[in-house]
Amino acid sequence: MNRGEIIIIYNVILVILSIIITILVILLFICCKKKPIKAEETLPTKQSASSYSLMDIHTATDGFNYRRIIGQGRIGSVYAAILPNGEQVAVKRIHPSLVLSNAGLGFSSIMKWLSLVDHPNIVSILGFSEAPGERIVVMEYEGMLSLDFYLHQNYDGVALLDWSCRLRIAANVAKGIEYLHEVMAPNIIHGCIKPSNILIDVKFCARVCDYGLYFFLGNNYERKLGLMGYVDDEYWIEKKGGSKESDVYGLGVVLLELLSGRRNSDNQENLLVKWALPLIKEMKFSEFLDPRLVIPSDIRPIVRLAKVALACVGNSRKSRPSIVQVAAILTSLEVGLSF
Repeated sequence: MNRGEIIIIYNVILVILSIIITILVILLFICCKKKPIKAEETLPTKQSASSYSLMDIHTATDGFNYRRIIGQGRIGSVYAAILPNGEQVAVKRIHPSLVLSNAGLGFSSIMKWLSLVDHPNIVSILGFSEAPGERIVVMEYEGMLSLDFYLHQNYDGVALLDWSCRLRIAANVAKGIEYLHEVMAPNIIHGCIKPSNILIDVKFCARVCDYGLYFFLGNNYERKLGLMGYVDDEYWIEKKGGSKESDVYGLGVVLLELLSGRRNSDNQENLLVKWALPLIKEMKFSEFLDPRLVIPSDIRPIVRLAKVALACVGNSRKSRPSIVQVAAILTSLEVGLSF
């Protein structure tokens, strides 16, 4: 091998080495670029619900003392409770008859899934307890009262719910439902959107509660009487019952209550809807709006809110707006508050 051939081989080796080094540098660069993505993927998420012993819950509620009851409904009774760590919570004790009829249900799995919900307009599920004949749901509390209380039970509460506050509450509720319907996977159907399932915190922010729990009611018609007036006609026809569309219908009824100040009956079908829709269509707002509040000088946001309510309750499921559309409109009204 002469000197010229050696030089050629040497140059070829150098070229190959430089190519290998270039490839290694590129691979190293790509790996470094991926690190932030990996870090984002491993960011801590909300932890699933804690499991409490029935003894802990019994102690926290003073033996389910009736004086600690802060709410009662078709699914169960709610108690103000203090956990061993001093945290104040709300404890929902499912009615025994519903526990027995759902004995084979994977309660703990469902609670762990529902507890992953994390949104400022939704009441968080913190824990649960499961024992023979007992199903307990532990939720955050912080002294929140229901929209039903402020609208229909507390005389002074009406003054706190001026038109600006009502528009804000409407937007809050819509955003909470939108999160359940579109962000959570699998999606969560609430099952019964009504004022008693909407809590108002100290900042008058609305927060949806009792989401996903209406599976306890099963298909027993009598147990579903508490849903009447807040679910659409299709609810009773279709076997699957609750749906995104029925949740939107319930939101529409809540909007009608916010606008009119009238309580809807949850044991009779659509009385508020039948009364309100003609008045909205004929623009008779002096007869429709809550007489306890002064009609604002700029009534356009109120009219827009009424038209959204009309679309939610006045159409069939196929023609009803999605919660995404409703939330977008109500959020724009909230942002443009001028009262």
